[in-house]
Amino acid sequence: MTFHAPSSPLETPPFEVIATGLRFPEGPVWMPDGSIVLVEIEARRLTRVGVDGRLSTIAQMGGGPNGAALDPDGRIVVTNNGGFAWTENEHGLFPSNVFPADYSGGRIERVDPATGAIEVLYTECNGRPLRGPNDLVFDARGDFYFTDLGKRGEDRVERGAVYFARGDGSAITPIAAPTFTANGCALSPDGRVLYYVETESARLWAVDLNEDGTTRRAPFPSPNGARFVAQCGGAFQRFDSIAVDAEGNICVATLMNGGITIISPDASRVRHLPLPDRMVTNLCFGGPDLATAYVTLSASGRLIRFDWRRAVGTVGLKLN
Repeated sequence: MTFHAPSSPLETPPFEVIATGLRFPEGPVWMPDGSIVLVEIEARRLTRVGVDGRLSTIAQMGGGPNGAALDPDGRIVVTNNGGFAWTENEHGLFPSNVFPADYSGGRIERVDPATGAIEVLYTECNGRPLRGPNDLVFDARGDFYFTDLGKRGEDRVERGAVYFARGDGSAITPIAAPTFTANGCALSPDGRVLYYVETESARLWAVDLNEDGTTRRAPFPSPNGARFVAQCGGAFQRFDSIAVDAEGNICVATLMNGGITIISPDASRVRHLPLPDRMVTNLCFGGPDLATAYVTLSASGRLIRFDWRRAVGTVGLKLN
């Protein structure tokens, strides 16, 4: 295993705060009308941030809505972690290590953005309950991959997995299992590699995909059939959600060492873009040329945007 220290450090870009007062925002999705749909995990709701910055609730959800993606029919598919316990201090709002007393079970839900109606797609796989679904990405066929972070308390950890699921709710299968705190996931530009990160180890993994969506398992000593790509960071750095840019770089929202860690597909180049929040949890690309980055600064409850091309030198990858 190779540890990759960040090289070519980047400067904090000029950014615009477009929403404040959010209760641990995550899962931003750039919509065709220019608005941003995101989840507020602590507030348990799916929220729209209008082009004028005005907030409106799409759906009030139980548990802990964690990630979101737009399906081919314009509905929002949400990974629901079942709920966190929380702590708030002078540094902001943070998930707690205490197992939540009102944990309602992990699940995948689909929301109609016009009505707020919620439909449950998945709660288990092969009889094993989903523990803490975290992030998801759609493929070109309209199916999706998602991560299950697992669930942890002060004295126990329940491990999760990475799954492939049919978009219509008809079938689900694990493709990397078991995993330890699997978090963000994204597809390569050609759709042949699924990347995911582990939060606690700050490791980046890859699952190689065949044309029909099946996987090519990495051999021993891989713990779960995924291919190791990189491990980054120091004693406290942790990885959250990810996006892929047009050049295939994996852009990882980074916790504690707040910012975006940008890793080339072969891990030969690692850069860090610092941002002013300990809990930089997610990003998406938007605008007509996908040159604008929208980033959730969750401890301080902000959504920001800045010129990604100016900051990093490339643009975002168009999502399926």
